[in-house]
Amino acid sequence: MATSLVIGLVLLIAGGELLVRGGSGLGRALGLSPLVVGLTVVALATSAPELAVSLDATLSGAPGLAVGNVVGSNITNVLLVLGLSAVVLPITVHSQLVRFDVPFVVVLSVLALVLMLDGSVGRFDGGLLVTLLVAYVAWTVVLGRRAGNDDRPTGATVPAPSRPLIDTVLILVGVALLVLGARLLVSSATSIATAFGVSDLVIGLTVVAVGTSLPELATSVIAALRGEQEMAIGNVIGSNVFNLTAVLGLTATIAPGGIPVDAAALRFDVPVMIAVAVALLPIVFTGMAIARWEGGVFLAYYVVYVTYLLLAASDHDALPAFSRVMFGFVVPITALTIAVLVAHEVQLRRRHRQGLPDSG
Repeated sequence: MATSLVIGLVLLIAGGELLVRGGSGLGRALGLSPLVVGLTVVALATSAPELAVSLDATLSGAPGLAVGNVVGSNITNVLLVLGLSAVVLPITVHSQLVRFDVPFVVVLSVLALVLMLDGSVGRFDGGLLVTLLVAYVAWTVVLGRRAGNDDRPTGATVPAPSRPLIDTVLILVGVALLVLGARLLVSSATSIATAFGVSDLVIGLTVVAVGTSLPELATSVIAALRGEQEMAIGNVIGSNVFNLTAVLGLTATIAPGGIPVDAAALRFDVPVMIAVAVALLPIVFTGMAIARWEGGVFLAYYVVYVTYLLLAASDHDALPAFSRVMFGFVVPITALTIAVLVAHEVQLRRRHRQGLPDSG
């Protein structure tokens, strides 16, 4: 079991390295920035496990799992994947593209809630989400190429195309290694946890829940370490877009009766997914960067989220007190902190426009 755990980890690292290398090379060949590559090629590749799990669940007669898979993955992508990536190396976003993509994730998250209000995501809803995916990818690529051309200095030569065929092979091999590594890691971790007497419920809410986000985690952390910060954040944002459009949309289109939505998910998990998406707005807009401390806050919230799930699933006596602390103290303090950050950024930009030096 321990050997499989190590092999799975090695495969994840190798797969993430190959995917980042191939994505960077293919992006240069197509004239796309690392952010656009992260938002499209890399995001689609790392969303493959979520798509496979949801389609398999649908074909096996359990389409309802798709909602939990998508919602849980989107929460994990921001709080765990982006949080850990920012802790490893602060993420700076130079492209204005993100000012479209982050609000788009928020809009998609709210739209998903609206579509789920009737208790299911039907075939028409799925078709709408897939249509939005096609429009999003087309818009991102066109805008990305235009921005790349505008940023190129006058008289600069266009870089010679890299090895698109080799880069494509690197991407495919990287995805295969990521999927295989994630499966090995989840399987071995589950076996080890079972051997130590950990319940199936706890395993499902922790090890398995993180399992489908391991490709995003490995890819974003490696991208951050390689200095490809824009690819790291592009991978997270793009994966969330693909989860809500491709994974949820395709699953709803294939499922004969659509995807049923659990009432508990509507009351808690989907609102949390929207709140997490909204939390990206001020962080990205204030300085176009995610600092280490902000990544640390994301990680802390992920721990809180998982803790709540475990307490709720086991109907633990500590749940009421935990909920009171969360909703009566932690959430208001966080909202106040975000408001202060936004106000500070607005003041800085106003002073810059007036030609005044920064205060303090």
